[in-house]
Amino acid sequence: MTLAPGVTVVVTRPQPQADEWVAWLQALGQAARALPLMRIERVAAFDADVARTWMGLQRHRLVMFVSPNAVLAFFAARPAGACWPNTTLAGATGPGTVAALQTHGIDPASIVSPPMDAVTFDAESLWTHALAGLDWVGQSVLVVRGEDGRDWLADTLGRAGASVSCLAAYRRGLPVWPGALHDTLVAVAAQPARHAWLFSSSQCIAHLLAPDAPMADSVLRAAVLAVPVLATHPRIAETARRGGFQQVVPVTPDPVAVVQAVACWR
Repeated sequence: MTLAPGVTVVVTRPQPQADEWVAWLQALGQAARALPLMRIERVAAFDADVARTWMGLQRHRLVMFVSPNAVLAFFAARPAGACWPNTTLAGATGPGTVAALQTHGIDPASIVSPPMDAVTFDAESLWTHALAGLDWVGQSVLVVRGEDGRDWLADTLGRAGASVSCLAAYRRGLPVWPGALHDTLVAVAAQPARHAWLFSSSQCIAHLLAPDAPMADSVLRAAVLAVPVLATHPRIAETARRGGFQQVVPVTPDPVAVVQAVACWR
């Protein structure tokens, strides 16, 4: 499929990142709309665990944040007066998480992440570019994430001698389809060549294609799968292909790169 002029990028990240990305893309002259395919839910028990963790944060050499949502949840539960220790590194796999950490006052000198020109932004890239050269023997590492997640970095740090624990700071929820979300989905499916999905999570793809989602309608499903996909990681691109999307292109998770990809696609 060749994209038609005036294509709109459909941002599927959870809120508030979806609206942030829409604003960034629109500021670059790219039409965009939000269709969040994941909800981030705060849980009282998680908040209590996070608050307790803040009080002993200085014992960790590294606190690894898996996403901007991990940063938001962790800092939302920060007790009054608690500060980030100078001796603790804040880990991030991509520019969005780095930006979230800086927004919450973390000194850039304390943040470790892949370089901005990295080929991929993931745990493997973070390890290769920022962590592999450090001594982890006897060090304590905390991974802040949702209720579950990939264990690759935790396993790798453990093999390097670190003591690694994981902290659930939020819960990932399904989108609520009745109402505005469903109407947006139908509008996107009505003009596949005038839209492009922007997927930043394989889980968002799973939510979209779930049997109990509106995709049970075979006509709507076929139309949605005809919408071209921009995927921010090779694993996400592969998930999209396995899900049946007809046209999938990997793209760097950066608004400028997304706009350039859409322009090239036309």
